[in-house]
Amino acid sequence: MPHRVRAVVARAKDAPVTVEEIIVPDPGPGEALVRVQACGVCHTDLHYREGGIGDEYPYLLGHEAAGIVEEVGEGVTEVAPGDFVILNWRAVCGECRACRRGRPWYCFATHNATQKMTLTDGTVLSPALGIGAFADKTLVAAGQCTKVDPEAPATVAGLLGCGVMAGVGAAINTGGVTRGDSVAVFGCGGVGDAAIAGAALAGATTIIGVDLDDRKLEWAKDFGATHVINSSSGDVVEKIRELTGGFGVDVAIEAVGLPGVYEQAFYARDLAGTVVLVGVPRPEMELTLPFLEVFGRGGALKSSWYGDCLPTRDFPMLIALYRQGRFPLGKFVTEEIGIDDVEAAFTKMHDGEVLRSVVVL
Repeated sequence: MPHRVRAVVARAKDAPVTVEEIIVPDPGPGEALVRVQACGVCHTDLHYREGGIGDEYPYLLGHEAAGIVEEVGEGVTEVAPGDFVILNWRAVCGECRACRRGRPWYCFATHNATQKMTLTDGTVLSPALGIGAFADKTLVAAGQCTKVDPEAPATVAGLLGCGVMAGVGAAINTGGVTRGDSVAVFGCGGVGDAAIAGAALAGATTIIGVDLDDRKLEWAKDFGATHVINSSSGDVVEKIRELTGGFGVDVAIEAVGLPGVYEQAFYARDLAGTVVLVGVPRPEMELTLPFLEVFGRGGALKSSWYGDCLPTRDFPMLIALYRQGRFPLGKFVTEEIGIDDVEAAFTKMHDGEVLRSVVVL
């Protein structure tokens, strides 16, 4: 029978979120019911609340989560009741042209649960990134559940579901950072610091964190930045060149989503270097670059979708590295909060006071 649970709902653009009772159906074919244990407060959730992603209110917020599978629907073989899982928002189809070419991280037909969660009056909810995990339970496609080592704390594991994976993957999967490389990361919030940690994990020897906030630059050092630059204090590109023998970095990662910052990343790379955009721009933004510079500098300009990750490959690996003490996943958690504290967490995030608040359910 359907489940009545508490959840965080955004009813209208810019309106404070509310905690309400919602209805979660039993899982149908290909679906899984997950009891959420913890869910990170990601900037994407704030984008939903502010209307920056769409206007399909009311939204059921939360997506950076881990928990226990309670029930599965007909035909589900990937997971079973009792499994500890991280939720992901790109359940690959296995049939599209990207999947058939052996590139499932680019899957063009990712899917979510078919059934809808609703308010108690029957109003259909739009789950954030197809998950909706600021709730005691949520309904997802079974492919959105990735089984990992249950010894990992849910408060830490869930962060791989979005921001941390996006950053790590931008460095390792999209940017191809490897041993001996030089890397600059523009924007040292959660995604940027994850990119720094990923670059360190891959063996980069020069890792430069760039931000306007000295507090965030201190965080960057904790994740492996060998140098930091406050971008308000002079020519960022010139300072990066000074730190790299006058050449620029092998990989420049833009984790802000602003045209001006992307332009800095473009010019801060070495010849034949790579620029990776993982920061999310707004729809109205435009970028202008000299076409001859795009040609003449060579290299690659890439966008990183979810860190070009394959959850079944990358989540267990990163959890294993965390358990071995080789990946500082726990450092991303600034505070643990309750479900009633999400609105306050948005304020702290906006003010740059936290790296990640994590809702414990």
